[in-house]
Amino acid sequence: MVDERKHDGAPNETHNEMEEALNMEDSLGFGIGGDARPGDILRGRVVHISQDGVLVDVGAKSEGIIHMRDLSHRRVERADEVVQLGDEISVYVVGYEGDEGTMKLSKRRADEESAWERLEDAQKNSEVLESPVVEVVKGGLVVDVGLRGFIPASLIAPGFVHDLEPFLGQTVRVRVLEIDRHKRRAILSRKDVLAEETKAKQEEVWSKIEEGQVWEGTVKSVTDFGAFIDLGGVDGLLHISEMSWTRINHPSEILEVGQSVRVKVIRLNPEKGKISLGLRQVEGSPWDKASERYEEGRIYRGQVVRLAPFGVFVQLEPGIDGLVHISQLADYRVNNPAEVVEVGDEVAVKVIQVDPERKRISLSKRDADAEGGLEAAAEPPAAEEAEEETPRRMTAYHAGDWEDELGDGEEPTEA
Repeated sequence: MVDERKHDGAPNETHNEMEEALNMEDSLGFGIGGDARPGDILRGRVVHISQDGVLVDVGAKSEGIIHMRDLSHRRVERADEVVQLGDEISVYVVGYEGDEGTMKLSKRRADEESAWERLEDAQKNSEVLESPVVEVVKGGLVVDVGLRGFIPASLIAPGFVHDLEPFLGQTVRVRVLEIDRHKRRAILSRKDVLAEETKAKQEEVWSKIEEGQVWEGTVKSVTDFGAFIDLGGVDGLLHISEMSWTRINHPSEILEVGQSVRVKVIRLNPEKGKISLGLRQVEGSPWDKASERYEEGRIYRGQVVRLAPFGVFVQLEPGIDGLVHISQLADYRVNNPAEVVEVGDEVAVKVIQVDPERKRISLSKRDADAEGGLEAAAEPPAAEEAEEETPRRMTAYHAGDWEDELGDGEEPTEA
């Protein structure tokens, strides 16, 4: 005879057995962590650090473990490079391991989850992120954006970057171009940020700059014909002819890359984006007070800097040369100036006439020699002060406006 009560209670007993089995599975898989399941992110406190990893108290019956590979997306040798005892950190529940069901945690995964959310927001809002470069790899840079982000070499700067090594350790400003959580890929661009910043700076400069202003700039590059000066986002050209009141052979004689300079805005062409600059104009022309420094009738020392068929140019100070006409070289007839002087000779000259507006000084060596020569020569005040600091330039001369008005073979009229 069948026990109907036992038969009737079979479903209940089966249900109870299933529930007990599930409870047993929970106790083995999740009982240690309470309600924690794989994929959960918890807050915990670091309670122990070893060579193998870190123990974290997340409020469960026993601590969870973070193995070294799960501490950080960066390569680290020691756990204390990432965390310290007592630190409160977020951890991702990976699962359980061992016979005792030790909770396996990952700080790296928790950080990455947070980082993905931040990157998504940054991409949505076109936010610029500041990220340290942690590794140089083939084809680009790896940056720390809470996870390993990648800047392709083509997106590092507007131009081609030959050497990536100098970027290692730098913090760069980047914009998020592409993210893919499933492929764990984050592509970033530094070039776009630089282009936007440069454009903003250029607009600011062009809104303020005017002809006649003096600007602070930095020498960006030096060429045979001049130098390009960075005015804070816009480059201006400083032509070699506008660098010095004396003639120079190459811009590198007075400028070098990275040097700070004060330059005057000579011309602007906003349509073509061109700015012409002057360096010598900031210092002022030595001809401005030439009539005060060089008195007519007085004798001064000078240096022969150039010979011409019609006479000799004598430098009285850098930027000021006077002309000794061939008839004023000696008390006898001279057919060729080279018969009397050579380039580099120190001579005594008498000032016959000063014309600052036309940048001309007429001189006479003949009269100076007759009145005592070098022993009777005086130094101009400005030249005396600058003599010790600035030696005369043998390669420099300024012919004033003499040659601008003379044709080929034509001689200036005798003073």
